[in-house]
Amino acid sequence: MKARERRMLRVIALFKFAKATLLIVLGVTALKLVNTDIVSGLENWVPQIGFGPASHYVGYVILKASELTPSKIRDVGVGSLIYAGLFLTEGIGLWLLKRWAEWMTIIITSSLVPVEAWEIIRRPRVGKVLVLVINLALVAYLVWLVRKKEEAAAV
Repeated sequence: MKARERRMLRVIALFKFAKATLLIVLGVTALKLVNTDIVSGLENWVPQIGFGPASHYVGYVILKASELTPSKIRDVGVGSLIYAGLFLTEGIGLWLLKRWAEWMTIIITSSLVPVEAWEIIRRPRVGKVLVLVINLALVAYLVWLVRKKEEAAAV
């Protein structure tokens, strides 16, 4: 494997580590909030950061927070930690240049593309489109790399 290909796999691994880190923070935070009164916390916190309580956005956030049940919050926390574990596994395997990690990343990342596309259709956001484009580029690169390795091994 060329040095450039190794570097690229390590860049992908770092991307997976970053995603895992964000999901761990989200998961741990969600699990800490399971038995707290989120709405009261938001109502106390909003004036401290300089937002007026009559703001449309503040009202929307408080309304959405009031819809969160402990089981929904727990599900978000546990789901985030499960995905973080998958991303960490991918990242570690890619960092160590393991072939199984290339396949795992292709399969898992490809399986999430329909979900990401659906989210973009539901609520288009630049960040969502950017993540989808990055994930598609990662899959395309890894498919190319795996095929290149298989062709080299067949010769």
